[in-house]
Amino acid sequence: MDEMGRREEEARREAGERRRSNPRGDAGGPRQEDPAFDEQRYGAGEGRSRRGDRTVRGSSEASGRIRSSSSGGRQRSGSPRGQTGGLYGSEIGGDVLGSAIAELVGTFILVFTGTAVVAAAVLLRPTAGPGIYDSLAVALAFGLALTAIVAAIGHVSGAHVNPAITLGLAITNKFPWQYVPVYIGAQLVGGILGAVGTWIAYRSEARRLVDLGATIPAENVGDLQALVVEILVTFILMFIVISVATDDRAPAGVAPLAVGFALACGVLIAGPVTGGSLNPARTLGPMILAGEFTAVWVYIVGPIIGAALAALLYDRFVSKAGSSG
Repeated sequence: MDEMGRREEEARREAGERRRSNPRGDAGGPRQEDPAFDEQRYGAGEGRSRRGDRTVRGSSEASGRIRSSSSGGRQRSGSPRGQTGGLYGSEIGGDVLGSAIAELVGTFILVFTGTAVVAAAVLLRPTAGPGIYDSLAVALAFGLALTAIVAAIGHVSGAHVNPAITLGLAITNKFPWQYVPVYIGAQLVGGILGAVGTWIAYRSEARRLVDLGATIPAENVGDLQALVVEILVTFILMFIVISVATDDRAPAGVAPLAVGFALACGVLIAGPVTGGSLNPARTLGPMILAGEFTAVWVYIVGPIIGAALAALLYDRFVSKAGSSG
């Protein structure tokens, strides 16, 4: 009995000490005498705290992504100092040489693919059997090539592969002006190498009869008409590029197909009128090697104006539509 009495006395003393250390337990709130209750309440509170912390972090990260989307070329949240967000999730400024090489290779692939198919179509070269390339094949070649290029190097350099695209982004502060000469230089070299590839593939006939795929206005098409057409089709391409590649609201994964289809549409529209350039590097590369500079200014000025107009329109008006704030 003495042992049981001591235990009861110790239990009462401990209960009194807990009540004194937690006065609210005597004022109608849940008392601290039940260890199971303590653990349950603590676990629930800790779970809420962790969920709240994750929610706050998620909101902050989402806000950072939204800000980077609307700010274009400004530094993204979490990006290393000196780097800015580019197209398709790329970071510009970390490795400029690597980005330039990617642009060179991408432009080479685009120009080589497209002009080689142009040469094959004009020279009536069959692929297998009696069939030959036609005008549809040219548009598909450029469109499919650009789709593959965006998927391959979009995350590295932004896959501009077009001086007009680079300038359009720079005009709207979505690409740093300091890197514009590097990108355009790489694109022009890539365009020349692409023409070299066509020359190698189809030999001297490609240069003598096809000008290595260089674009020139069709017969009875004046320079002014050709200029307007190049402005319009490049406007279409740039509008698609800037909408799917700089706005986080665009469906994920759709960018390569959308951009490739836009280029194919432009070539289909302008091909019978101007040859469908939409890209100064695509035209200048073959022109330089072939020594054919007919209406060269049309294929420089037209795409640049079209890209600038589309970029400004999207940046100033369209990008704000459908936004909650």
